[in-house]
Amino acid sequence: MRWPDSIRGRLMVGATVVLIAFVASAGWAVQRAHEQSVRTARFAQLQGTVYLLLAGAELDEHGALVLPPSFPEPRLSLPGSGLYANIVNVVRREDWQSPSGVGIQPPFLRDVAIGQWRSEIVTSGGRDYLAIGYSVNWTERAQTAPLVLSVLEDKAEFDREVGAFQRTLWTWLGGAAALLLVSQTLLLGWGLAPLRRVAHEIRGIEQGDQTEIEGRYPAEITALTSNINTLINQERMRQTRYKEALSFLAHSLKTPLAVLRTALGEPTRLPGVVSEQVTRMDDIVQHQLARAAASGASRFVPWLPVAPVLSRIRDSLTKVYADKGLEFSFDIPSDLAWRVDEGDAFEMFGNVLDNAAKWARKTIAVSARRDGKSLHVRVDDDGPGFDDTRSILQLHVRGDEKVLGHGVGLAVVNDLVSSHDGELVLTRSELGGARVDIFLRTG
Repeated sequence: MRWPDSIRGRLMVGATVVLIAFVASAGWAVQRAHEQSVRTARFAQLQGTVYLLLAGAELDEHGALVLPPSFPEPRLSLPGSGLYANIVNVVRREDWQSPSGVGIQPPFLRDVAIGQWRSEIVTSGGRDYLAIGYSVNWTERAQTAPLVLSVLEDKAEFDREVGAFQRTLWTWLGGAAALLLVSQTLLLGWGLAPLRRVAHEIRGIEQGDQTEIEGRYPAEITALTSNINTLINQERMRQTRYKEALSFLAHSLKTPLAVLRTALGEPTRLPGVVSEQVTRMDDIVQHQLARAAASGASRFVPWLPVAPVLSRIRDSLTKVYADKGLEFSFDIPSDLAWRVDEGDAFEMFGNVLDNAAKWARKTIAVSARRDGKSLHVRVDDDGPGFDDTRSILQLHVRGDEKVLGHGVGLAVVNDLVSSHDGELVLTRSELGGARVDIFLRTG
């Protein structure tokens, strides 16, 4: 079975199948229950007729069976009425049959044990009958005779009654099923209307008519629309970063390229100038590429344990600056985690710790904690500290405005922290050197 492509179609097909199965099973159960009830009632009536025969039966002084000319049940006296009775006196081999069975040979039950009832549906001459039999030792006037009583009723009347009920039952069930199908179609249309509105708004965003999903939706869809808006905004921010990076890159490379062109006319200065300007251009390119590649804050990235990231950075720096014999002190909860891209985390914390290791004399202290809805990471060192924090954190407007000795690391960190709706703060450490505080406020 191939399911429809739309949710509405799937729900309609599924609901229709379930409804049909339910109506069919319920109708079948009710039909069987009614049929069984009617059958039981019919056999009870036939049993009453047996008692009526017993009430009228007598034995004469010779033990012969004597029955009245008529019974309270008029159908027993009416030929072909559909109700037939038979009494057999086994000892005298007498066989009495009600006047209603004249010219008919109904399949009376004869093999019935004394004191037992027997009821079943029998067939004869292409017709079905409801049959009941009973056997008794009848005693009267000191005479005892085993009697076998059998009453039959043509099953046609039973079939007509059951058939009439079945037609009524399935007519009403069919009407109810149709009404339910119409109702569920309307309900599905009403229930899925918010999804159609969301799809319409997304088409509007694709066509440029709106910038995000703006409508109010049920709670089940609000989370979806909020996540879609977040993805749209993040993609828009990422595109903006790429455009800005290209613009800054083009602007920043103008000065080194101009210097190189000037140096071409002075052969004696060319090697030193080339080396200096190539280094500067490499820094500029690395900075802008890091800005463009920053993932930024996202609610869709997994939670990243902070302590292992900082420990790996520390282990790497210990090897790089082995000649300095640096001492790292860590104050980081083992269960501290934050929703941040692993690459962004290594870029931010790695640049800050590398800068501290580069300038520290002996000691670097690192602490991290979760403060409400923000992550606070602090790095202290006992180096000379910062001379001009404003210039260090200034975004590249021109590549030659960087403070000598700090490279582009902290500018990259500042861009990454900003992309996480955070803040980078540079102050003086209690150890005598620099203190770098990173606050990430979205997670």
